[in-house]
Formats: sequence, structure tokens, C-alpha cells
Amino acid sequence: MTYTIAMTNMKGGVGKTTLSVNLATCLAKFHQKRVLLVDLDTQISATLSLMPPADFAKLRNDKRTLRNLINRAIASDPKLPQIVPDAIHKYVCQLKGFDLLPGDIDLYDEFLVSQLLHKTALQKGETDFEQVWNIFEKQLIRKVLEPIEKDYDFIILDCAPGYNLITRSALLASNFYLIPAKPEPLSLIGIQLLERRINKLKETHKTDTTEVELEMLGIVFSLSGNNILTGRYYGQVMKRLNEDFSEAKLFKTRIPSDVNVSKAIDSFSPVVLANPGTAGSRSFAMLAQETLQKLSILTKTNQTLQKKMSLAALD
Repeated sequence: MTYTIAMTNMKGGVGKTTLSVNLATCLAKFHQKRVLLVDLDTQISATLSLMPPADFAKLRNDKRTLRNLINRAIASDPKLPQIVPDAIHKYVCQLKGFDLLPGDIDLYDEFLVSQLLHKTALQKGETDFEQVWNIFEKQLIRKVLEPIEKDYDFIILDCAPGYNLITRSALLASNFYLIPAKPEPLSLIGIQLLERRINKLKETHKTDTTEVELEMLGIVFSLSGNNILTGRYYGQVMKRLNEDFSEAKLFKTRIPSDVNVSKAIDSFSPVVLANPGTAGSRSFAMLAQETLQKLSILTKTNQTLQKKMSLAALD
């Protein structure tokens, strides 16, 4: 199966993109997984950490970024399945199995969305506009991923901070979500807000026969470079999280503050490739291993529950 994982947090500056890029690299390099990284953040940090701006500008001019794909998905273009593969940037950093779907500074046309939804509602005679919106929200990112998801073991979605249309649609297209965080009070608030929003999203899209199959994979902490700040808040934050979440939802791997992680961006390469012997590189490798272990446990648990439900239905 393909594991689609949304990397998200309501708060920015928590190491989300760095985590997305290096986790994707480790899964491809050390575990021979076929990985697609999708840059859904209009800051395009994931894209620009893996290629020079000139290369990105060329892709944008050639309409080989997510903006073109998302706008075609909005318009329900029948040619979309043929166009998606051509937008994928293969063998990122010459690493086999690691591909990138480049982002864009402007992912979709808001007027086009409004126009389409208004037209759809009129055509269907819908009096409940929320239903039209929910269908659109659920299908938008899914339409982009469906033509190529069978080609990958992992699809990692680097979402923007906050909770916009693209992030909600990405969550609905995912099996799991992973929350990057820092041991700071504001980061904790971001986690709590996100959990409330996701619970509401799942409830909104729940039907009489199906539920949204979206599960938290866990919370990963990146430690601050300010040791005083980290020490002051770490215990408080962990105490609160242990009250709200089970131990299984808190990754044991912590990402240390390592200047080499930032330096690697200058070479448009993840730190695990640019400087593999550093503390940051080793922690990302450990994180990839822990991620695979968590997914294995969750998959087996879910399969067992499904079997029990099937047997109960037969009885």
C-alpha cells in the first residue's frame, strides 16, 4: 500500500519542512522506499531546499509545478492524469527513489474556485452549499495524487502552517498526519488547535456508511538552539502532552539543534546527504526507522480490527 502522510501544524517555525525533506530522503536512501515529496506550502521552502531558484523558475515557466495541476483539478480537466507525471521532478539530488512535486508561490486561483462552486451548486440545484464545498474539498488534492500514488511507497505532503483549503484537502487525501513541534508553549497551543480542527474535519466528512480514515502518526520534537528556553519549557510541554496523548503518539526520536541542517540548504541538498555524519543526520535516520516501526504496528492493529468487524458482521 501507499502511505500518504501530511506534515502539519497550526504554528510555523517548528521545523516542518526540514523534517519533511530529511524524512523523505532517509526513507529512500536507507530503506529503499519509493518516496514522493509534495510541496503544498506557498513559501516553497521544500522546493528551494532541493533545487536552485533558477531551476524552479524554469519549471514554473514550463507549467510543471503544483499550481498548474491544482488549477486543472479545480476545473476537472480530463487530461490531468496524463499531465501529473510530467510535473514530477525525478531523482532529487540524484537519489534513486526520491521524487519531488514542486510547489508554487501561488497554488490556486481563488476566483476560479468561487466561480466553479457557484456554477456546480446552480447546476445541481443544491440548497446546501456546504455539501458542494465538502465534496470539492475532499477531492481536490486527491485528484492530483491518484494518477501517481501507485508508483510510490510513501507520499509526504509538506503542508503550509495554518488551516487553509489546501491543507484540509491534503489531510483528507492522507492516511496519517505527523505533527512537527518544538517544546514551547505556543507550539503546544498549535497542536491543540490542530487536533480540534482535524476532529471537526473528520466529523464533517463522515457519512452514514464511511468514516474519514485519517490517523495521527505522532508528534516529533525539534529541540531549540536556545538551551535555556528548551530546558525551561520542555518538562512543562511534555507533561501536558502526556496528559492528552498516549506514549505511542510521541516519537522517542528528538531532532537536535544542528547548524549543519541549515548549512545543507546552501548546497540544495538534505543534511543526510550533504553531511551524513552529523547529529542532525543521525537523528533523521533514527526518525525514519521509528516511523516505519509505528506504521507497521498501526497497520497490523487496523487489519486486526477490520477482521474482527467483518466477523462480527457475519455473525
